[in-house]
Amino acid sequence: MLRDHFHPPLKGRRHWESFHSLWAGMIATAINQQLPKDWFAEPTASFGIEIDVATWDDSEGAVANGAGAGTVTNWSPAPPTLTLEFPIATDIVQVAVYECSSGPVLAGAIELISPANKDRREHRDAFIAKCESMLREGVGVMIVDIVTDRYANLHSELLKRLDSDVTHPSARLYAASYHPTERDEHQVLDVWHQPLALDQPLPQMALFLKGGPCLQVDLGATYKQTGDQLRLP
Repeated sequence: MLRDHFHPPLKGRRHWESFHSLWAGMIATAINQQLPKDWFAEPTASFGIEIDVATWDDSEGAVANGAGAGTVTNWSPAPPTLTLEFPIATDIVQVAVYECSSGPVLAGAIELISPANKDRREHRDAFIAKCESMLREGVGVMIVDIVTDRYANLHSELLKRLDSDVTHPSARLYAASYHPTERDEHQVLDVWHQPLALDQPLPQMALFLKGGPCLQVDLGATYKQTGDQLRLP
């Protein structure tokens, strides 16, 4: 049964970040049990992401490692010709599925939405842009929203971003799966949308892998396993 991780009584007693991180790991484990040889799933969880800034040793004569390496110089280019506002996705909780027969190639992704993803307009735009980019590459995508303290609907915003004129019903909490495919010589996007509700079971969803099988993702079973592992009250 779906719990409210963002309001009392659970909020304050457990951290939603820990739940999301472990849930992604449980989903990846369940997916790996279904995948054929040369495929694998792995979870990623990062919160409050910032762009990395390298720190260089500016002391005179600093030398790079390695035989024959030259002196490291702190070179500065000319000022940029253009500067734009360019926010990045602040939180990432993802299960990525790769096909690796010829090097890891992204084939599918499950995005567990965080409050930051639904917060400010620029954060929502960054999340939507990431999902659109994967879909444009033919990657199967699923998004799962159990965040109860933000009201933006990223499923609806993604459909608008894709220039969809279709009015698609959506709920405050939901799971949605997207399958870029070809039908009758036309490129199409198949969409499955499942409303979620507190104190109700979570569904099984389909994750379509680019160049691979369709996987059954049991959100309810993995959610329960996560709660049991974390000993939720």
